[in-house]
Amino acid sequence: MTQATAAGYNSPLHQMTQTTPTCLWNDSASVTELTYSIEHGAVGATCNPVIVLGVLKKEIANWKGRMEALLREFPTATEDEVAWKIVREISIRAAGLLEPIYEAQRGRNGRLSIQTDPRLYRSSKAIVEQAEEFSRLAPNMIVKIPVTSAGIPAIEEATYRGVSINATVSFTLPQCVAVAEAVERGLKRREKEGKDISTMGPVCTIMVGRLDDWLKVLIEKDNIAIDPGYLEWAGVAVFKKTYKLFRERGYRIRLLSAAFRNHMHWSEMIGGDVVISPPYSWQVRFNQSDIAITPRIDKPVPSPMVEELSAKFPDFRRAYNEGGLSIPEFDSFGPTRRTLRQFIAACHDLDAVVRDVLLPNPDVS
Repeated sequence: MTQATAAGYNSPLHQMTQTTPTCLWNDSASVTELTYSIEHGAVGATCNPVIVLGVLKKEIANWKGRMEALLREFPTATEDEVAWKIVREISIRAAGLLEPIYEAQRGRNGRLSIQTDPRLYRSSKAIVEQAEEFSRLAPNMIVKIPVTSAGIPAIEEATYRGVSINATVSFTLPQCVAVAEAVERGLKRREKEGKDISTMGPVCTIMVGRLDDWLKVLIEKDNIAIDPGYLEWAGVAVFKKTYKLFRERGYRIRLLSAAFRNHMHWSEMIGGDVVISPPYSWQVRFNQSDIAITPRIDKPVPSPMVEELSAKFPDFRRAYNEGGLSIPEFDSFGPTRRTLRQFIAACHDLDAVVRDVLLPNPDVS
């Protein structure tokens, strides 16, 4: 049983967590939102610069004083350094809520997923060093590493060093296979040296909605005509095919569904030994729905949809087929570039939040 309260026992999400292997994580490190999620069966949470920015905008009254204190404590710190101190503190607070679950489930769940600085995406060494540091912030940290050409060796090395990783900025079957193989190499290196892996809980994210988003961009860019409903199933199709392949190969890593755009990004994954990680607003929507908690993970996406998407979108074929992307091509894939740009922009926006505390705008009364 999770630590859900009576308020969440009858909710669809809680029913899912109690009657299927599918786990719920909260796509936010906000204490208020995570508390709600845990009440409805959540056993984990995620954080990234975009999420932290959202938390600060909604809870600035709670954090302004802390930022002022950090600026006094570190008088020569840059805006960026203070911003990342806030990222660490928000993550540590959220991790505290999840630690009892982590202890009860021996590391498989109960983790707070903190993201490495997205601006490091080209440096394996820098990613690994930050991943190790972040993993020490709390006993139940899991560290997000981007699935870029530099991220793959970083995932292997961080895993070898005992860091549980969450592979992010990931949208395709080829990326997931590269991640799973890297994690296996890291685990085997640890096992060979007699190092413990029993409490490690790696996951690999597929940002299903962001693949859908990209195909919608291509419709306008390339003047493609297609049933618009098919576009809502692209990420689902990639996720289901990847899940089937992972089970066949016995990879010791779970898939995680993120970047929600429709209820299928949740409902079509039910029944799998996977994680779904919707934002708070989507959880409220799901819990108010009448969607049946029925295992659907093994129900394939209709062939006509997959065939049409494959025929009209080379990038869908690249995402759906093993070998569709090589590791050096990960960085130039459209959704990768779009997501990294957003995450990096959020870092600069975080700096601006700190700047408004450090140097209030004199032109604003």
